[in-house]
Amino acid sequence: MNMAFFGSSLVSAYWNGAATYYRGLIRELHSLGWRVTFYEPDAYGRQQHRDMDDPHWAKVVVYPPTQDGVDACLEQAAGADVVVKASGVGIFDEYLEREVLRLQSPSTLVTYWDVDAPATLARIDADPADPMRANLPRYDLVLTYGGGQPVVQAFEKFGARLCVPIYNGFSPETHHPVGCRARFRADLSFLGNRLPDREARVEEFFLKAAERLPSRSFLLGGNGWDGKPMPGNVRWLGHVYTADHNALNCSALAVLNINRESMALNGWSPATRVFEAAAAGACVITDAFTGVGDFFEPGREILVAGSGEEVAEILADLSPRKARVIGLAALARAMDQHTYARRARGLDWLLRGEITDREAAQCA
Repeated sequence: MNMAFFGSSLVSAYWNGAATYYRGLIRELHSLGWRVTFYEPDAYGRQQHRDMDDPHWAKVVVYPPTQDGVDACLEQAAGADVVVKASGVGIFDEYLEREVLRLQSPSTLVTYWDVDAPATLARIDADPADPMRANLPRYDLVLTYGGGQPVVQAFEKFGARLCVPIYNGFSPETHHPVGCRARFRADLSFLGNRLPDREARVEEFFLKAAERLPSRSFLLGGNGWDGKPMPGNVRWLGHVYTADHNALNCSALAVLNINRESMALNGWSPATRVFEAAAAGACVITDAFTGVGDFFEPGREILVAGSGEEVAEILADLSPRKARVIGLAALARAMDQHTYARRARGLDWLLRGEITDREAAQCA
């Protein structure tokens, strides 16, 4: 089976939070017999900040950020068994959303894969003239990387034939326990780029907690935080390459997850880093969101906070032994239920037409 995948980037996680999600699922699809060609634009400095070479499990085609570049890739993609247009490519998105549908045929399934469903849904809900209102019902399948039933129902309201969440996960080959590293030692670490619908929540759940615990150490990783006022006990690392994520997750007493506001409001949208941190055996503290208990058990496998004050209270009461117990419980749950191999198995059945039930695809 051949798949043509139009996405932001497979080889660079620079300003590209979907990178490890794409990598985990595409690697596992390859092991199930899929040959994937990933088309990504040379844009946003990603090719200059690659964190991996072209993998053996996918063919990567980097095209110039021009319409001619896009058209050449669309021509190459013709005849694939499955064509995927992911959200957030960043270059000619609206054009691609329309033009991939020209590749649809009885032997070619065309899929829209949304890695930021709340943003897409808000956009088309606010604008009756948004082209996706007409395009969405034409796609054979809509996939999302989170959102649960509220997102499924919203896409179906706009005419999606079938919408299936394929949740984030992790690959044991790339995310696993390692030894701690002095550079990443802290009482609480948080990794995330500075984005408009995340910044206020970072101020609440991370920076406010740091203010309340001036004797504890806090570590912030991610792009865009330069110039941001921070308490003196917060150390900013800048961009943290994927190869360093295991050490980052294993070197702090606890790892904080903060959902973007839109993801938290929709629920059932755990970030990739929740699973990656759990896979490293880290003790994860997350901001509260609906559906968290469907992925990890609060209090036993993950700690849940409703405010920065609660983050500070949890951290003040957290001993190294308690953190270790919670981290090991999360690791066991992640290995059992949240690997990309498991996610890809259900996706494979779905794309091959062997199942049409969204629950079966999610629970494979």
